[in-house]
This record gives sequence, C-alpha cells and structure tokens, in this order.
Amino acid sequence: MNIYQIIGFSLAIGVLIGGLKLSSDNLSIFLDFPSVFIVLGGTFAATSISFQLNRLVTLFKVFFIRVIKGQRFQYKDTIKEMMRIAEAYRRGESLDNFIGRTHDPFLKDALELIVENILDTEHLLEVIENRAENMMITQSEETRKIKSISKYPPAFGMMGTTIGMIVLLANLGGEDAIKMIGPAMGVCLITTMYGVAIANLIIIPIAENLNDNTREQYLKNRIIVEGVKLLLKKTNPIVVAIELNSFLQPKDRLDRKEIVG
Repeated sequence: MNIYQIIGFSLAIGVLIGGLKLSSDNLSIFLDFPSVFIVLGGTFAATSISFQLNRLVTLFKVFFIRVIKGQRFQYKDTIKEMMRIAEAYRRGESLDNFIGRTHDPFLKDALELIVENILDTEHLLEVIENRAENMMITQSEETRKIKSISKYPPAFGMMGTTIGMIVLLANLGGEDAIKMIGPAMGVCLITTMYGVAIANLIIIPIAENLNDNTREQYLKNRIIVEGVKLLLKKTNPIVVAIELNSFLQPKDRLDRKEIVG
C-alpha cells in the first residue's frame, strides 16, 4: 500500500469534515439520502453509459493498482540496476540471471527479448521503444477517462438542487411558508456540495495523481530503453550511468561517488 496516498485521502476527508464542523456543530444537517442518491447514482449511471460497465470495472482496478498500491519510481535504483547488468554482460555473464531478479516488468520484458535472440538489435530496440510509447498512451487514456468522470458529480449536484427548488416552490403557501424557505434551501444546496466535494476532493486529484504517475513511468521506461541500447554495445557501466543521468534533473541524478562505489 502507498501510505502517502492513504494519508492524502485521509487529509481530504479530514478537511471536508473539519470545514463542516466549523460551520455547524450539528453535522446531521449535512446528511441527506436523496442528495447522495442523486449525485452518486447519477454519476455511476452516466459513467456506465460513457464507458460501459466492464470498462468501469477496469478503471477501478487502475485506481487501486496505480494509486493505492503504486509507489514512486526511484530513478537512481533503475540506473544502478542497469549498471550492474551492463557490467555483468560485458564480462560474458548470461542475462538469464537477471530476469528473475529484477522487479521491473518493463526491464524484465526487455531482457527476455535479448535472451531469446529472435530479433536483430535494430528490431529489438524498435519493439521496446514501441512498448514504452504504447504503455504511455494507454495509461494517458485511462487518466483522461477518470478525469472526465469529474464533470458528472457537480452536474448531478446542480440537478438535485434544481429538483429541490421545484419541490420547494411547488409547496409554498400558507402562513408558515416563509419559515420553510431557509431549511428547505439548505437541503436543496446539499446536493451541490456533495457534487463539488466528490469532484474536487476525490476524482480530479486521482486523475492528476495518475497523470503524474504516467509521466514518471514513461521517463523510467525511456531510461531503460537507453540503458538497453548501451548494454547491447557492452558500454562501460560508468559511461552507462553518465548517459542515463542525462534524463534527470541535476538534483535527481546518481552521484559520481555512488557510481564509483
């Protein structure tokens, strides 16, 4: 589990509850089942129409795997691993020994292609470059779909408010009518609050997180692709590290002392 994401979600919920608590000691006034039904039910129904139910399940899997379970990529560790593999390959050691040891699926696929020796060097590099590009495109599309869901909760929140206003105006009449307006308007606006909170505290942050994760993974894969190119040329591991450091900002690069070590 990614503890930082859990903390982030907890903070979002805490800010919402804290804001409601500061507004009123009676939190029950913010609870309204019809409002929850309209916002969540409407969002689910609209999303199901947009992406079909089976693809909706896939999006939930994406959220769990890449946000809840996902970890940040450690570029330095990737460069160190490429250095170790490059040094072993230069000495004539079989890459089979590293396939079972690496935890990176993309690197594992690349090493398996090299060991199989079915493709020539140019074709092999083309294949892994295409895989990196296609992975980025697929993940970007998943992120786009999740971000597009964020437009539904506020829309259904406004629809719930409109329904509440219609009911309110239809029942106005009599001496006590003016006293009903305040409480009734409060209930009407709850659906808008639910819609805005769900979109801006949950869905949009998740989409931004996935977008950031996609960029990081693509950069990591580009480092691996370049590392494989150098590996096949049996490049000195020090040169491998220097070349791969070029993908990173100075503060993120592998230190020369670590390279020598």
